Amino acid sequence: MLFLVPLMSWSQDETGNWLMYFGTNKISEKFSIHSEVQFRNHTIIPNNTEQWLLRTGLNYHFTKNAFATAGYAYIGSFVYESERDSPETEEHRIWQQLITNNYLGRVKFEHRYRAEQRWVEDDFKTRFRYRLMLFIPVNKPKMETGAFFFGVYNEIFINGEEELFDRNRLYGGIGYQLNKNVNLQTGMLYQRLRTTGKGYLQFAVVFNTDLRKKQKEIQD
Repeated sequence: MLFLVPLMSWSQDETGNWLMYFGTNKISEKFSIHSEVQFRNHTIIPNNTEQWLLRTGLNYHFTKNAFATAGYAYIGSFVYESERDSPETEEHRIWQQLITNNYLGRVKFEHRYRAEQRWVEDDFKTRFRYRLMLFIPVNKPKMETGAFFFGVYNEIFINGEEELFDRNRLYGGIGYQLNKNVNLQTGMLYQRLRTTGKGYLQFAVVFNTDLRKKQKEIQD
């Protein structure tokens, strides 16, 4: 409630909206493919585009609780109330990350360490990020089919340039594990830049599946 209540006091123009899809698709015992699409809006109603974000990568799984990723992302950014069909700014990004998980009772802790090499138009920039996220099942002992859960995270962004602080994101939301492959999440994110801050209402679909099963079925 502490994260969601501020939504009532923000106007449509002061609150944005993010519609998101995330996927992890296993292709072998050690490798999987990361897929991601985000449609970000300046306003809470998704009719004023702020960014398109497309991200993909190859995951290598060390254990069930640790994996590394390397990949590519494209980000197109729009000016508020832009009439252009194409972005005003385009970014191409190479990224690497390490994710590890640990548990304390029923609470899952997810640590994400990410490095980014960013080509924003003609400028090259580097950035480093750390996110700590907690998943807390409510009606089940763990994250399984039929589980409602809380998701909370904080993420800090550090630049590789002189001004170290880039931004900070604080998120709180709820989710539902629809089946072993799909969960749905909604919540509120507050993003703080150096001099400004803004809230975003988020809706996410997470789809994780094992493509080896489908390949085997086709072969059979």
